[in-house]
Amino acid sequence: METRQIQYFLEVAKREHVTEAADVLHVAQSSVSRQIFNLENELGVKLFIREGRRVKLTPLGRIFFERMKQVWNMMEDAKREVEEHLNPERGIVRIAFPISMAAHTLPSIISSFRTRYPEAKFQMSNALYYDLIDGVITGEFNLAMIAPMPDQEKEKKIKGATLFTENIVALIPIHHPLSDRKSIRLRELKDDPFCVLPEEFIFRKQVVEGCNDAGFSPQIAFEGKDIDALKGLVSAGLGVALMPEMTLIDNTPRSTVMIPISDANLTRTVGVIYPTQRKLLPTESLFYNFLLETYERLNEFRE
Repeated sequence: METRQIQYFLEVAKREHVTEAADVLHVAQSSVSRQIFNLENELGVKLFIREGRRVKLTPLGRIFFERMKQVWNMMEDAKREVEEHLNPERGIVRIAFPISMAAHTLPSIISSFRTRYPEAKFQMSNALYYDLIDGVITGEFNLAMIAPMPDQEKEKKIKGATLFTENIVALIPIHHPLSDRKSIRLRELKDDPFCVLPEEFIFRKQVVEGCNDAGFSPQIAFEGKDIDALKGLVSAGLGVALMPEMTLIDNTPRSTVMIPISDANLTRTVGVIYPTQRKLLPTESLFYNFLLETYERLNEFRE
């Protein structure tokens, strides 16, 4: 089995299209098809089902794909580790994050890190909560910022640290009867229509559970695909929303008001995770320790 065969197989499996894979790899389609054919012959099984111009993984092909993804990531990590040991300050950090951290949290910390290590590079992805955990375990990325912090007793394949705890606040239209209040109790919003994220977002679950703990079920009127969509819905006067406080720093939309919620349990932990079965590469280790140092100082300042 050759490295080129694995590379071509992974690209075809990911795109489910030989021609598109060939375009990305900058090789002829016939070359990709030949390498896949040779790989299938060597293994003695069919990896793909051909459906016209598209292809689908067979059940055995799917198993092989999951294993080869891990192998390929380990090979890439090994090459990077050798390079970064020579100069870790010029390496690459592969990190993933939830979309709620895209506007403020991650850009701020990366900017601070690059002030200290200006030649460091980043490969960034955003993903849903459980995809962040799975991506770290499979090696798709080695670090992930995440909220809330997973239970490491249950998730044995990851380690990490809680960086800080943030408040969940209410975002309400500016003409709402409670808009002039310094703080509110969550139950005071029980009769309002709620704007929430889709069901696959763990933050939606936190919102519903928070309302349930306050003694009511939220009247879900609108779903927004992301935090910015929720802000737009509230700004249009269509309902209220609960938000992680960090998403509103320097970015509270017009015609809305952010109000603290006095319910003591409405917080979420924010942390960083990495895989237990692989060590962090040198540049990633620099960034991980930088995260711990930075937030330790910030937490001491807040206290």
